[in-house]
Amino acid sequence: MAETYGAFENLRKHKAVLHNAVALNSGIQLAAWSNKRDTITQYCDHHTLSLYIADGYESYHKTTAGWKNGGGPDRFCLMPKESESTWDIRDDLSFVHLYCTDDHLRNVGEQVWDKSPYSFTLDENLFGDDASITALYRHFILGCDWQQSANQLTLSTASTLLLTHLVQHYSNVQWSLPTITGGLSPFVLRNVLAFIEENLAQPLTLADLAAQASLSEFHFARMFRQSMQMAPHQYVMQRRMEKAKTLVRSTRQPLTEIALACGFSSASHFSNRFRAATGLTPSQLRAASA
Repeated sequence: MAETYGAFENLRKHKAVLHNAVALNSGIQLAAWSNKRDTITQYCDHHTLSLYIADGYESYHKTTAGWKNGGGPDRFCLMPKESESTWDIRDDLSFVHLYCTDDHLRNVGEQVWDKSPYSFTLDENLFGDDASITALYRHFILGCDWQQSANQLTLSTASTLLLTHLVQHYSNVQWSLPTITGGLSPFVLRNVLAFIEENLAQPLTLADLAAQASLSEFHFARMFRQSMQMAPHQYVMQRRMEKAKTLVRSTRQPLTEIALACGFSSASHFSNRFRAATGLTPSQLRAASA
């Protein structure tokens, strides 16, 4: 993995069980864990945004006044760089972490607001409650298979939105989001849509698409939505499914080849997404079309 994150490596030395992990093209890393009856002290040179997915009621944080708890599903903990925290996990806890650096926050500042302070500092927040953080984690990040290249676009979009939210609400700057009213020009939109069609087999990222429009990821995503009435990752998945339906119906190509041609790195994931979109598996649709 491109980045080495101290919180990730420290958890691996304890009783925590790693269920899933992915390093995004940006260098941000996601990890899904569970733990029970473990005591851990974390001190890191990076930021960690944690969301409790299940249980966590018996997770205690050490304070000057003793052990305090407040955990449970959808509670979040933001542990900024260079903060030290000690935890006593006394019963079941399932959680997901996002690890990022100051550079990632600066990139978001430059993309979204076209400015970057000398340093971003984040406010420590333990057992917090934030519907936006919960929705981004549960709907986008936990709602897809991390190991599928076809989902890189969804994961990179969600991680950028999470960092944008942290800068807005939990940092030393707390900038308001800029207002974006217009969509992409017809010429730019045609180029972007053509690029998507030509690269459906590739693990497209938001950065790839934004580069075609010479825009930041933030501005591109919002202008694309204005133009197409859907988010870029939704449009790309829709086009992958349309291409797949055409190939399943009109060719005898093996289904594994069709999966790869449409950006899916496993036939089973392709089949599951196809059935969710059409109500039929690829083989069922092929049989019905024959």
